[in-house]
Amino acid sequence: MSNIPLIGLKADQFRHPLDLEATNTLKQLPGLDLMVRQLLGQLGEQFFMLENLASSVQVGENQLPHLHQLLLDACKTLDLEPPQLYVRQHPMPNAYTFAMRGKQPFVVMHTSLIDLLTDEEVKAVIAHELGHLKCEHGVYLTLANLIVLAAGQISPLGTVIAQGLQAQMLEWLRCAEFTCDRAALLATQDPKVVASLLMKLAGGSPTLAAKLNVDAFLAQARAYDDLSSTQLGEMLKQAHTAQLSHPVPVLRAREIDRWASSKDYESLVQNRSVCYDGETKKGGWRNW
Repeated sequence: MSNIPLIGLKADQFRHPLDLEATNTLKQLPGLDLMVRQLLGQLGEQFFMLENLASSVQVGENQLPHLHQLLLDACKTLDLEPPQLYVRQHPMPNAYTFAMRGKQPFVVMHTSLIDLLTDEEVKAVIAHELGHLKCEHGVYLTLANLIVLAAGQISPLGTVIAQGLQAQMLEWLRCAEFTCDRAALLATQDPKVVASLLMKLAGGSPTLAAKLNVDAFLAQARAYDDLSSTQLGEMLKQAHTAQLSHPVPVLRAREIDRWASSKDYESLVQNRSVCYDGETKKGGWRNW
């Protein structure tokens, strides 16, 4: 289903506090994000665009139009111009976004992920990836990777530095994922859709997906919280997640369940008409 668009929605209106803190830290590196855009943007875009055109199916009005409509619905709600969307044959359920210069961003979804999900859950995945675009996560992720690579090439000491930077990069990326889950909620406006998506990522399969219980999974998320409430539990949780690029699914489900009950979320979905300088306008890539 389509939702009323959040005209004028800005990234910082739904950005997770941990993501805001981590992103502000990255922004304190003056000029580096612009350098990454200028040096790698055009070449990277052309290379990956060519690779996708060669090895994936591009979604559009005449190709998988139901997926194209889900993309348009999510973009309309989040106030973004639609990126290109590709479907790729792959056994690992995943989706990812490429955006360097903001001129031709695109989203890729694996077939195995689509096979697990309902249409509303697919829209939640698309909206999650749109959250990366809205918040310009792609540029900073590329920047962090370049810093780690450069540090590792300098000296043995550089390798130690690289490991520290990589840990910081992964921590930032985990924080960014919380923000993008919020984008998924804003696009679907149903926390159970997002929780169901995360549940299927944790333990779903094409045969089990329809039999899973969202309420039981949310109870599991609360149990995870209780077990990690002690000092020892918190240490074990940090050790378990330190090398992950994404927070564990139960933690993401708990976060989205909490935010769905917050005044911040209610304010965004109830006061849907947001204006730019007193004039309602279409959004777009300028928002990020």
